[in-house]
Amino acid sequence: MMKLRTLLIVALLIAAKARAQQDPLFSQYMFNTLAVNPAYAGSADVFTVMALSRHQWVGFAGAPSTQTVLAHTPLPKENMALGFSLLNDKVGPTRQTGAYLDYAYRIRTGPSSRLAFGLKGGVNLYQADLAALTSVDPDAASVNITGKALPNFGFGLFWHTPRAYVGLSTPKLLQNDIDAVNQAGIVTASEVRHFFLLGGYVLDLDRSIKFKPSFMVRAVGGAPLSVDLNANFLFRERIWLGAMYRVGNSIGVLGQYQVNDQFRIGYAFDLTTTRIGAYNAGTHEIMLNYDLRFFTGRTVSPRYF
Repeated sequence: MMKLRTLLIVALLIAAKARAQQDPLFSQYMFNTLAVNPAYAGSADVFTVMALSRHQWVGFAGAPSTQTVLAHTPLPKENMALGFSLLNDKVGPTRQTGAYLDYAYRIRTGPSSRLAFGLKGGVNLYQADLAALTSVDPDAASVNITGKALPNFGFGLFWHTPRAYVGLSTPKLLQNDIDAVNQAGIVTASEVRHFFLLGGYVLDLDRSIKFKPSFMVRAVGGAPLSVDLNANFLFRERIWLGAMYRVGNSIGVLGQYQVNDQFRIGYAFDLTTTRIGAYNAGTHEIMLNYDLRFFTGRTVSPRYF
């Protein structure tokens, strides 16, 4: 009975993901903005390489697992920047592997503020081993999809000062069809547009403590509105500690340590507040980030976003 219940829950999760939320969630989105907004590229005026691994609902069969590697840098012409991202996302029998290029054009809106316009383009390879799912009765709709190439592009806006930022983006504009032919005919699903609104601000509490509230709103067709609220504290310009709340879904904590001017490491832990939380041991997310200034001066440390 427990095995059957687990299989049913996994099937429902996969179906919900196919209909609506297809892009992965990140608890450390405020330090991983390029994943959802191409206009973020080069915003810190340093060459940045970041790797992140997220393991959701640990101990749950078929649970989502996501790995991403990002790199972005300003160009010698200060009004332009480039970025690159690789993504591997797996849930149940489905897997997405994507590679994207980002371009940002930046204009000054004040002595210390900039507005960036970003474009993202690339391809996503989708595959599904649905025939491998265990079921009591064979299902004619369980067909495999191997290496379905889904080219896409998106855009974003990102405004920031050294201590505040706000961004709006949709990283995938095309709603590509995912087709497979089986005994029953054609099985069709499609990519769904995701819209992201995010922002944050850093303020001084005293000489050694800073407070950074931030938020992210995600709108996806066919899915409830997703809202993330975060409160982070920076101690002595080196240690970040904070808490997060994904409205109606999960709560968590996160922390980062600035090892030196270039390198920092981050970790986040979430607990699901829905009924699914009874069947897993939480979500773990690890992030490594390295900054290097190539064109002028030295790396700015710490990074506030």
